[in-house]
Amino acid sequence: MLAKGQTVIQLMEKFAPKSLAVENDKIGLQLGTLDKEISKVLVALDVTHEVVDEAIALGANLIVAHHAIIFRPLANLRTDTPMGGLYEKLIKNDIAVYISHTNLDVAEGGMNDWMAELAGIVQPKPLEELQSESLFKLVVYVPATHHRSVLDAILAAGAGVIGDYSHCSFSTEGTGTFLPGSGTNPHIGTPGRLERTEEIRIETVLTESVRSKAVQAMIKAHPYEEVAYDLYALEQKGKAYGLGRIGKLAEPKTLAELTEIVKKGFDVPAARVVGDPDRLVKKAAVLGGSGSRYIHHAIRQGADVLITGDIDYHTAHDALMAGLAIIDPGHNSEKIMKREVAKLLGGMLADSGSDTTVHASRPNTEPFRFA
Repeated sequence: MLAKGQTVIQLMEKFAPKSLAVENDKIGLQLGTLDKEISKVLVALDVTHEVVDEAIALGANLIVAHHAIIFRPLANLRTDTPMGGLYEKLIKNDIAVYISHTNLDVAEGGMNDWMAELAGIVQPKPLEELQSESLFKLVVYVPATHHRSVLDAILAAGAGVIGDYSHCSFSTEGTGTFLPGSGTNPHIGTPGRLERTEEIRIETVLTESVRSKAVQAMIKAHPYEEVAYDLYALEQKGKAYGLGRIGKLAEPKTLAELTEIVKKGFDVPAARVVGDPDRLVKKAAVLGGSGSRYIHHAIRQGADVLITGDIDYHTAHDALMAGLAIIDPGHNSEKIMKREVAKLLGGMLADSGSDTTVHASRPNTEPFRFA
């Protein structure tokens, strides 16, 4: 059974939600329709004529790309222009194009985490924090007979996660009182008579993303007609999301050694380097794409080197004077997303029982050549 286009994108956005994208980023469906069965998905960094020809030959009718094909509102759609001809080819061959850009960069386990892993960074944190999850305290009162079943339901729904710890909760015993009204069918007690019963107060924390699911699971498992519970918004913040990553290297390297690791990991023939090749590097920052405006983020957080693309001449001088080394493997180094997204999305589709297959694009879309 082939997956519908909407199903493919729901799986993609489960991993890289649109909410993680920076403001005004050009993401989402940019061309075509998702209201169709998808036979094959092609994952690409850029959508070029070579990539579209590859999709046609492969029989793919959906391209998931990192870089947008429409950056600004179109004044016209002339097919005798280079980009107009590209749009025409896509439309005539019924190939939809979906973009996952900064949301893929920010996503946990996404672009910047892949870069950090290839560079040898351990326990990376965001280089620039953009947002963090809201936290809530859930409190519910339950009869002792149902304490375990209600608690298990809440925790199974994703509540009780604090950092790297799960199933976090606290329970206290007490006495609950209630007066069932006429027309009620109480689990304990009799309508019209004040009841006192031994209850247990359950407390746990949960994030915005699991709040509704956890509350629904709690109510379903609870024996009372009217469930007594409270939700409190907390001042503490949950998991942080942001662009780039920074952390210590698993082992200190010289700048020259780290450059070779970057070239091999990102599959690039060369990299521009700022700094002394013999300098020892202990803490590194990475950022996919153009990272010129992030040198001060790296400096403030104590990075010895920033690994990113498209560093301009004057920014390189600023970094050199500030003592920050730079390894610039080029913007096209983001091509690592092709194999990673293909593996991830393909696995999710297979697990769902779909026959839709996912393929990493092969053409090299690097516009620069080394002469």
